[in-house]
Amino acid sequence: MPIRLGILLFVTGVSLLQWQAELPGTYEALVLPLLLTACVLCWRNQTTILQTVSRILFLLLLFGAGYFWAAAMAHWRLADTLPKAWEGKDIQVVGVISSLPQYSSNSVRFQFEVEQILTPDAHVPKRLSLAWYLERKQNEMRNSLPVVHAGERWRITVRLKRPHSHANPHGFDYEAWALERDIRAVGYVRSALDNSLLTVRVNKPAYRIEAWRQQIQQRFDSILDGQRYAGILMTLATGDQRAIPTDQWQVFTRTGTNHLMAISGLHITLVASMVYFLVSRMWRQSVRLLSYLPAHRAAVAAGLIAACIYALLSGFAIPAQRAFFMLAVMAAVIWCGRMAAPTMVLAWALLLVVVIDPWAVLSAGFWLSFGAISIIMLVTTGRIGTAHWLVSWVRVQWAITLGLVPLLLALFQQVSMVSPVANAVAIPLVSLCVVPLTLLSILPPFEFMLPLAHGILSIVMVFLQGLNELSQPVWQQHVPPLWSIAVAVLGIIWLLLPGSLGLNFFTGFPGRWLGVVALLPLFLVLPSRPPEGALWLTVLDVGQGLAVVAQTQHRTLLFDSGPSYAVSDSGDRIVIPFLRAQGIGILDRMIISHADSDHSGGALSVLNTLDVKMLYSSMDINHPVSQAANRSALCVRGESWNWDGVTFEILYPDHAIYADPARKTNESSCVLKITTATGSILIPADIGRAAERKLIDANDGKLPSTVLIAPHHGSLTSSSVAFVNQVNPAVTIFTVGYRNRFGHPRDDILERYRAQGSIQLRSDWHGAILIRFEHKGFFIGSWRQLRPRYWQQKF
Repeated sequence: MPIRLGILLFVTGVSLLQWQAELPGTYEALVLPLLLTACVLCWRNQTTILQTVSRILFLLLLFGAGYFWAAAMAHWRLADTLPKAWEGKDIQVVGVISSLPQYSSNSVRFQFEVEQILTPDAHVPKRLSLAWYLERKQNEMRNSLPVVHAGERWRITVRLKRPHSHANPHGFDYEAWALERDIRAVGYVRSALDNSLLTVRVNKPAYRIEAWRQQIQQRFDSILDGQRYAGILMTLATGDQRAIPTDQWQVFTRTGTNHLMAISGLHITLVASMVYFLVSRMWRQSVRLLSYLPAHRAAVAAGLIAACIYALLSGFAIPAQRAFFMLAVMAAVIWCGRMAAPTMVLAWALLLVVVIDPWAVLSAGFWLSFGAISIIMLVTTGRIGTAHWLVSWVRVQWAITLGLVPLLLALFQQVSMVSPVANAVAIPLVSLCVVPLTLLSILPPFEFMLPLAHGILSIVMVFLQGLNELSQPVWQQHVPPLWSIAVAVLGIIWLLLPGSLGLNFFTGFPGRWLGVVALLPLFLVLPSRPPEGALWLTVLDVGQGLAVVAQTQHRTLLFDSGPSYAVSDSGDRIVIPFLRAQGIGILDRMIISHADSDHSGGALSVLNTLDVKMLYSSMDINHPVSQAANRSALCVRGESWNWDGVTFEILYPDHAIYADPARKTNESSCVLKITTATGSILIPADIGRAAERKLIDANDGKLPSTVLIAPHHGSLTSSSVAFVNQVNPAVTIFTVGYRNRFGHPRDDILERYRAQGSIQLRSDWHGAILIRFEHKGFFIGSWRQLRPRYWQQKF
C-alpha cells in the first residue's frame, strides 16, 4: 500500500471537513470501525479480488480517518466557547499573557490564557484575545498605556464577545483564523481599581519562549534606536510579522519576496545546516567524542535542536512546521542509517502538520509552503545528469515563480512580475548575510553585528523599492474558476517534466509546451456579468458602515467605502479584494454619501488603487477624498443616468443645502435610487427624520422600492413611520457591526419594518447581501447562507 497515497487521502479527508456547514455526529463516526472490520475480513481471504477490495476499503478508511479526526478536533475546540449570556458583561479573571504584546497608538493587544474565573457562575474560554486601551491615570492629566510583558500573571476585569468575522466573497475569515489559534473569545480590559500584576514571570516553557521573544525585540529596538528597517530584523529573529510596517509589507508582496521577511522553511533549513556542518567539523576533531557517538549523528541531533529552537522562536507558523518536520524525518532517517525518498519526507511532514493542526489547510501559507517545496522536488529530483549550479539555481527560481501562479491567483488574485529578479538578489543577501548576522545578534556578545545586518538589509530594500516603483510590478486580475486552477496545475507539472539540462522547455520530454496551453484559462475565462437590463448588487459586510457595489452589463458603481480601522480600512481589506476578484479594475462612478468615517473611511484606498472615472459626494471640495479624485462633483437632486437599461438617480440633497456651512453631515447624505424592469433599490445612507421629510416632499412617487438599505443603520433618529410607509420595501437591509456600541438596529425600528411586512436582513447576521434584479425577477441571498461553515455563529 503506497504510504504517500494514504497520507494524501488522510489530508484530503481533513480538508473536506473544513468545507462542511455542520460537524458530523458520533453515530456517523461508526463507519470507521465498520470499514476496518470489512477491510480485515477481506484481507484475510486469499482471493485476489477480495484483497483488492481490502486495499480500496483501507484507502477509504484513511480518508475517513482524516475527516473524523478533524471533526473530533473541531468538536473539542468549539466546546470551549463563551456563552451568549456572558457577552458584553464584566468578568474578573486571573491568567497569563501568553503572546507578544502588540502596541499601537491607543492600545496594547495580547493573548491571555485564563487560569481562574473570579466572577461567580461565569464561564470564560481558556484562551482570549484582549485589547487594553488608553486610560487617564488618576490625578494626572495624561493618557498612558499599561506596560505588560509576555509570561506575566494578571488579575483583570474583561468584557468579552464571541469571535465574529466580516463575511464577504473573497474576504478574510476571522472566525476560522481565531478557531485555528484556539481564540474562543475576544474583548478588552475594563478600567478597574483591582486590575493588578500578580506574578512577574510564570515558569512555563511556552511563556518563557514568549518572554524571550519580547526581550529580543526590546533589545533590538534599543540597539537600532528607531532605524527604518528595525521591524524586519525583529521579524527575522522572532517571527512576529506585526513588527513590519504596512508600507514595507506592500513592497515585499509586490516584489514576491515576502516569504523572506519571516522565519520561513528556507531560514530554518539554513540554521540547521550551519549548525550541522559546524558541529560535524568540531566533533571530528575529538577522538573521545567520536568514541561515544559518530560525528554525523551528533551533527544531525544538534542541527535538529537548533531548528526546533528557531521554529519555536518564530511562533511555529505553518512554513516553520513544514520545514522542521521535514528535518525531523530526515534526521530520523540519517540516525538510523537508512535512505528515504524526498517525496516520502515531504509526505510525513504533511501528515504531522495536519494531525497537529487540522485547520492548517485553510491557511494560504500551507498551500504556498508545500506547493513551493513540491515544485523544487519536481525539478531537482530524479533527473539524469548534473547541470551547472547557476543553471540549477535559475531553473528552480523559474519553476517556483511559474508553479505558484495558479495558487497566487486563486488566493490573492495577483502575481509579482518582478519576483524572479527580486528573489535572485534578495535570497542570497537575506538568507546568507542578513539572517545569520541577525541570529548571532541575539547573543549579547555579538550585538555589534546587528547594525551590519541592518546596513545590508537597507541595500536590499533600496533594490526592492526600485523594482516596486516600476510601472507594472504586479499582475492583478479576477479570481480564476476552480476548474481552471486544477487544469493549470496539471499543465505546470507537464511543463516541468524532465527535459534538457538547459532552460529550453521545448526540448527533452515531448510536448512539454502544451503545458502553456493549460495555463490560458486562468487568464482568459472571465467572471460573468449581468445581461442587458439586469443589475447585480452586493451590499458588502463592512461592520458598522456601508459599502455597496452595483454592476450592470458594462458599468460598475461603488456607493460608500466602509469604515477606517486602526491600521487599515475597509477599502483596502474588503472593497478592493472583492472588486479585484470580480475582475473590476475601473469604477465608472463612486458615490461617497457623506464624510463620516464609517462611510468614507475606505475611499482613499479605493481612489489610490483603482481607476475611478467620477466621484460624487456631499463633502467639501477641500476634503482629502475630494482632493484625491480626478473628477468630482456634488450630489444634487435630479442628477441621473442610464447604464445598460438600468436607471440611476440622485434623489437628495438639493443644491441649496451646500450653502449652509453649518450643515450636518448625516442630513446632507447622498440618496440614490436604482431602478430596473423587475425591481428597485433605495440607498438613503445616514439621513435622519428631517431629511426623510424633505425627501418625501421633493420626490413624491419615486420612493417606493423593492429593497431598502435602512437609513442610519436602523437608528432611532431615522426610519420614521411616514418614510417606511412611503418606501414600502419588500426587503430591508441593516448594515451594522456585531454587538455595536450604538445598539443598531433598534428594536422599535425592527418592529416598524416588521409590521409593515418587510423581510429583514442584517449584515452582522447574514454577511454580505447579494441581490440580482434580472428579467425573470429578483433574487436575494446572503454570503453566510450561500457559504456556511461549521465554525460560524448561528443566528
